[in-house]
Amino acid sequence: MSETERLFIGVPVDESTRSTLMRQLPRNLPGKPSLPENWHFTLRFLGSTEAQRRDALIERLASTRFGSSFHLSFDRLGAFPNSGRARVLWVGAGAGHALLESVAQKVEEIARSVGFEAEKKPFKAHLTISRMKEPQSVSDLLAHARPVQATMPVEEVILYRSQPGRAHSQYSVVMAFPLK
Repeated sequence: MSETERLFIGVPVDESTRSTLMRQLPRNLPGKPSLPENWHFTLRFLGSTEAQRRDALIERLASTRFGSSFHLSFDRLGAFPNSGRARVLWVGAGAGHALLESVAQKVEEIARSVGFEAEKKPFKAHLTISRMKEPQSVSDLLAHARPVQATMPVEEVILYRSQPGRAHSQYSVVMAFPLK
């Protein structure tokens, strides 16, 4: 049986933007807050991946033109599946989200071309900042939250390895693919 790695493709949030966001987000987030150093926009979760498929994916990602780098702004807090029964608290993308969606669509096409099943949910650009084990209402938090004012550069797409940990998963870069 061949070894597998738990992989996903994403866009990192740079250190300066993380600092800006941390100053603006509510202090006591419900649930288990995501570590700021792990913040990223997931373009495509791949899950358990064998080396052969990973290598084919890397080859395709390396030969793809994702377009020019661009800026992505953040806008507001939100929750999945909804504010009354939230499991995930997130910050949404504002200006530049259409460009990020275009990159995500290319990533989805590449993933399918190397044998991954089609993603079941449509891509929604968001930055996960907290997860709740049990659904809970975050309606008051969202009603009183101020819009988030931050912009970040999107300069690369990264293939990440995720290693689940006791407190938080640890992410490492398998390979980066620059936007030109």
